[in-house]
Amino acid sequence: MNKSFVSADDVAKRAGVSRSAVSRTFTPGASVSDETRQRVMAAAQALGYHVNQLARGLMRSESGIVCLVVSEMDTPYRARLVRALTHELQRAGKISMLINTDRSDGSADAALRQTLNYRADASILLSGLPDKAITRLCLDSGQRIVLINRDDDIDGPFRINLDDGHAARVAVSAFLRAGCRRLAFANSEVGTPSLMARERGFIAAAEEFGLEVTVQRYGNTVYDSGRKIAQTLFAGLNPPDAVFCVNDLMAFGLMDGARHDFGLRIPEDLCVVGFDDIEQAAWTSYALTTFAQPVNEIAAHSVALLQGDPANDGVQSVNLHAPLIWRTSIRHKPQ
Repeated sequence: MNKSFVSADDVAKRAGVSRSAVSRTFTPGASVSDETRQRVMAAAQALGYHVNQLARGLMRSESGIVCLVVSEMDTPYRARLVRALTHELQRAGKISMLINTDRSDGSADAALRQTLNYRADASILLSGLPDKAITRLCLDSGQRIVLINRDDDIDGPFRINLDDGHAARVAVSAFLRAGCRRLAFANSEVGTPSLMARERGFIAAAEEFGLEVTVQRYGNTVYDSGRKIAQTLFAGLNPPDAVFCVNDLMAFGLMDGARHDFGLRIPEDLCVVGFDDIEQAAWTSYALTTFAQPVNEIAAHSVALLQGDPANDGVQSVNLHAPLIWRTSIRHKPQ
């Protein structure tokens, strides 16, 4: 028999049971005897039968599909977060559907509208540049929405944000303990809410100590942008002795530029702090002190909010901290 066309009726006939017995066997919590279950499962395995969960879900007006709306998927942090979210969704019995919003030719909008044809139950919008109109489109379709590190001014979604202001204050304090006074902030020109919150928080925290911050922005949030910013920051007569980079990739570029193009020693001449704690941050070449994005917590909270976990009754937003991971790109680790 062609396994692609095996039906529940075929399984029932082979197992010698009713069609409803097959349905109960594959329905969690349904009543069915051990003997019947064993016969049905043996027949299903022999025939290569699999339950059409999508069809079942549509009959209940629930597809089990959750869209992940993502930009910059090739960055290490975003890849880690997508991996954590898909693992958590799979554990919850959900189906992940990925929408790539990097392109600006309308393909992302078309892909998202296509998911509406599959009656996706929910969407998770990751930090980055997906347009706010996408959030409205998902809400208007009746989906539950989780926004991660976004500031969309729309009522209805659940929100998960990092306390970027707290991280900025910790970075300033770490630099001051290291004896640094000429502070700089390296950012991209992408301008996402989370990136700009780190910049504003760092400037505000430095001002509390009477210090000014040199801000440099360039390109996308990638290695090459950090390398380019290094050319600007360290070419002057009074270069900074500490730089907070908006993410680890830019920090790597800045560190390489400082060392190889200007002969600066890290951390003796220059202290550097990044953000994300991607795998490469622990490599000996960088040993970057950085803030660790709590990706597993973000994923767990996202799925719990979408599932309506009773523990989250009344919870509309979750704020998380990114702990500072100390390595050797900054002097004087506190006791």
